[in-house]
Amino acid sequence: EATLDLAERRRIRSAIRELQRQELERDEETLASKRFRPERSGHRQDQDNKENWPQSRRLEEEQQAALAALSEQLEAITSVEELTKLLRAAGEYEERKLIRAAIRKLRAEEIEGEAPFPRSR
Repeated sequence: EATLDLAERRRIRSAIRELQRQELERDEETLASKRFRPERSGHRQDQDNKENWPQSRRLEEEQQAALAALSEQLEAITSVEELTKLLRAAGEYEERKLIRAAIRKLRAEEIEGEAPFPRSR
């Protein structure tokens, strides 16, 4: 819908930004809470999983902490080029996914910031 009221346009853009921010937060929360289920192929593997559970749990917690720290670090970066360098250096899928989300967010903010305000008559 077209509107000439600048205040209404600002409210609409603010609402769109808020929805995008909420979607990005949901994506980050989903990513941070993902769990990998071990395959169940036999009793021996179940026994190994029980023996290694404390270690795998600790590794998983460390990975979650690292992803949370990365997410905070990404919030502070305001350059798409810098994020692209991080993306190329990232090894884990979850890290790359967070970085790509941050790049999309920055690009959306840049596009929105560059959009000229239409002049009303």
